[in-house]
Amino acid sequence: MKFAEDIIIRPIISESSLDGVKNKKYTFEVLPSATKPEIAKAVETVFEGVKVAAVNTSRVKGKPRRVGNRAPGYTRTWKKAVVTLTADSKSIEFFDGMI
Repeated sequence: MKFAEDIIIRPIISESSLDGVKNKKYTFEVLPSATKPEIAKAVETVFEGVKVAAVNTSRVKGKPRRVGNRAPGYTRTWKKAVVTLTADSKSIEFFDGMI
C-alpha cells in the first residue's frame, strides 16, 4: 500500500519549475512506480484545499558521471510530475514563499 507521503518525494525548485507556479503548475519528484491518479490523490491529501486538474509525468534519465579517476557511472534515474491545479483551487503555500 502506497501512502501519500511516500509517493511525493520532494518538490523541484528550479527556474523553469517556478515559472509554472504563476499558472498553478507545480513540479515534484515522485515515486517511479506511481500512477497519475495516485499522484493526484497524494497531492490533494498532502496539501489541503487543493484540487488537481491534470498530472503530466516524465522519466528523467540518469546522466553519465565520473568522479576522479574511477570508472564512469550514471546519476540516478527518477520520475518527475507536473501537477496542474484547477482555477478555483487554493495555491500550495510552500511554493508561494519561493517567488
